[in-house]
Amino acid sequence: MLNMTTGLTIWCSEAITLATVLLFAWRHDRKSPAYLTWAIGFTVSAIGFALVAARGIVPDIWSIQIGNAVALLGESAWIAGFRLMDKRKLEWSAFLPPAIWLIGVSLPWVAGNFANRVILYDLAGAVGATLLAFAVHPAEGRREPARGQLGIIFVVIACFCFGSALWMVLVAPSLEKAMIYRGYMALGYGLLIIVAIVLNGKLLMERAERRWRAISITDTLTGVLNRRGLQESYEILAGRGQQQPQKLAALLFDLDHFKKINDHHGHQAGDVVLAEFARIARQFVPRSGAFGRMGGEEFVAFVPRDDQSQAEALAETIRADFCRVPLLAGRTLVPATVSIGVSIMPRETVSWDRLVSFADRALYAAKRAGRNCTIVFDEMETAKEAEAAPGADDGELVPTLEDQIHALRRMGKLARM
Repeated sequence: MLNMTTGLTIWCSEAITLATVLLFAWRHDRKSPAYLTWAIGFTVSAIGFALVAARGIVPDIWSIQIGNAVALLGESAWIAGFRLMDKRKLEWSAFLPPAIWLIGVSLPWVAGNFANRVILYDLAGAVGATLLAFAVHPAEGRREPARGQLGIIFVVIACFCFGSALWMVLVAPSLEKAMIYRGYMALGYGLLIIVAIVLNGKLLMERAERRWRAISITDTLTGVLNRRGLQESYEILAGRGQQQPQKLAALLFDLDHFKKINDHHGHQAGDVVLAEFARIARQFVPRSGAFGRMGGEEFVAFVPRDDQSQAEALAETIRADFCRVPLLAGRTLVPATVSIGVSIMPRETVSWDRLVSFADRALYAAKRAGRNCTIVFDEMETAKEAEAAPGADDGELVPTLEDQIHALRRMGKLARM
């Protein structure tokens, strides 16, 4: 027949095994302090239960008051681990389980009665499991199925502990039966914790998968979307299910004379210019859109807009903010400007190739107009200009005199050209 000492010994071996696995996981990924915190939690829990199992061998104050408090402190470490995993601030409430035990066991009618101590411990354990359920509650914006499943397990553990306390109150078993029952309780608690650990492993795998996916669609230098990420975002933005606004605009950016920046100031300065432009542009592109690096010094933004003027205004805001003052790269001031081509199409006829191609033609016209300006692609005007300029390449967007004057006005100080 299983007694309390045997059940606690089994749970101690399980806790030490789990602590060892988590410690190795932390050594493999030291950027995740949650692994170390959970490992400490299981180690502390094992020490606490070992002290409880050693009753009769060690003084009662160590096997009763201190042992159970240390075991419950393990739950506090688990709570802290989940909060660290989500980079949330630690709260004092994590220490409620051992605090409840230490306060309750100081009462004479609890300290001198085994059944009352079991009831107190189970109630403290129920509070700890409830706090764990709250700790794994999905943070805002997180959709991880394993979180919900893990939360359910912790709620089950809380009900398990509370039900055990209620059974002890209603049945009031003898000391011998209570100790046997306690052994089964320790074993059942350990099995539920193992299930929780399995689900937690699933949660960590989901997070790792999401992290690697984010890496695969992110430009490492600037932190914005790469071409793959842009294509995926475009498919979502151009989806036929999207209704408002009715049009999708592409803003194609090209940093002016970027090769000269690299040649005169060094590639590190060039990297600073790229990263700074990405930072400035990203803060103006709305969350409903997408912004990323196409390659080299070329960036693009896809934004839903109602009309051409809104897209043009956004492009001008980014251009003006970027070229306002020279950038500081180390100890060197690097003057930098950007040319922008804008195109906009209705959602029902939009395609990546046409939208980006039109924006590219507008960008080319912006560079011919003197750079550091924005030009919007106009399909009707392009057709007229192509007829009026037979020497131009077929389909080439030629900046008109009006375009050039308009661009020069927008540049403000012509000395920046």
